[in-house]
Amino acid sequence: MKSYDWIVVGGGITGAAVSYELAKKGLSVLLLERDAIMQNGTRFSYGGLAYWSGTTDLTRQLCAEGIERHRNLSAQLDADTEFRELDLLLTIDAGDDPEKVAENYAHFAIPPQLLSVAEAGELEPLLNKSAIAGALTVRHGHISPTATNQAYCQGLARLGGTIEIAEVIGLITDKNRISGVQTVGKSYACENVVICAGGWSRSLLKAAGISAGVYFSRAEILETEPVDLKLRTLVMPAILKRFELEAQSSKIEVDFLWDEPGKELLPPILDSGAIQFNDGSLRIGQLSRTLSDLNAKVVKRSYPVGNRQTSEAAIRAGIGKVLPDAANLPATWHDCIVAFSADKLPVVGEIGSRPGLHVFSGLSNPLAILPALAERFANSAAGEKDWAIEILSPNRFV
Repeated sequence: MKSYDWIVVGGGITGAAVSYELAKKGLSVLLLERDAIMQNGTRFSYGGLAYWSGTTDLTRQLCAEGIERHRNLSAQLDADTEFRELDLLLTIDAGDDPEKVAENYAHFAIPPQLLSVAEAGELEPLLNKSAIAGALTVRHGHISPTATNQAYCQGLARLGGTIEIAEVIGLITDKNRISGVQTVGKSYACENVVICAGGWSRSLLKAAGISAGVYFSRAEILETEPVDLKLRTLVMPAILKRFELEAQSSKIEVDFLWDEPGKELLPPILDSGAIQFNDGSLRIGQLSRTLSDLNAKVVKRSYPVGNRQTSEAAIRAGIGKVLPDAANLPATWHDCIVAFSADKLPVVGEIGSRPGLHVFSGLSNPLAILPALAERFANSAAGEKDWAIEILSPNRFV
């Protein structure tokens, strides 16, 4: 049985970035991904890079490092990540006080600028001005997550890393130390395992008897083929309900519900937004649910709460209020699992109670920090102490 320095579980953009950075250190790396055709958070992400959104010394530093890396990543990886910078338009619902909404962003590294209804309409001509009381705007990064994921994987291969399609079903232990992983048909040995499986990280860690503060929501979006409609900005609501959903569903009082099958912790929420990719396709969403079952299936006629038709109708109705021309575009419904943590920060580092086991999850907000944080993680793996990794350690939830 071949042994590796590191096995990375999860081949989405997070696992690919971590694998690449570890291989750059001269370490032997095996990247394991369950699906040959990705259906994960990377595949259906908006790809936004909120590098302006740091609110602490830690997040401001990581955002600054992250966007600098993103700006140079295509050249470094010798592949196009489709990086660009565009205007983010944060819509303020009619009836809300624009000044009060703007105050919520005053402590951000780069506070967004408050726009009048007329100014917002000039910035995004497709906007339904009668539906808003104003908007906020700030320059925002954007990538194709799938193109970036592929670029990282190609970079890993050039460095001698190995990528295999295999579903990890368990961890191998030697006394208390993690010494490898077990897939459906094979065992792999290693010195270290890092779980980069997004929302599925919780399930893998739980199977090893570990709780690391990682949770997941189920995101539902609509995706179009390339269309003639031209969206100038990335449109999102200024008040994102998803953050409150995550905060409430990760409270200690309800934590036990995550381990009970078939539970919905809170009612679903809708944050109506849209982004157009370079090829002209749109992703429109997002409806978010907190279901305890990772394997819940949204099918045409049955679902724990609602079904695909009702979800799609809700998403179309929501986007129709702010971008009427996008509401009736032919589109395909998709869902995926999105990881988050109990304190909004990523969960990154070694799990103290299980030597050899690490986690790198909860980076949906903001995706901008991923390249910098992956590099810091690899530096830490090579023996360099890193203050950011120490702060983000999963041991903070013990």
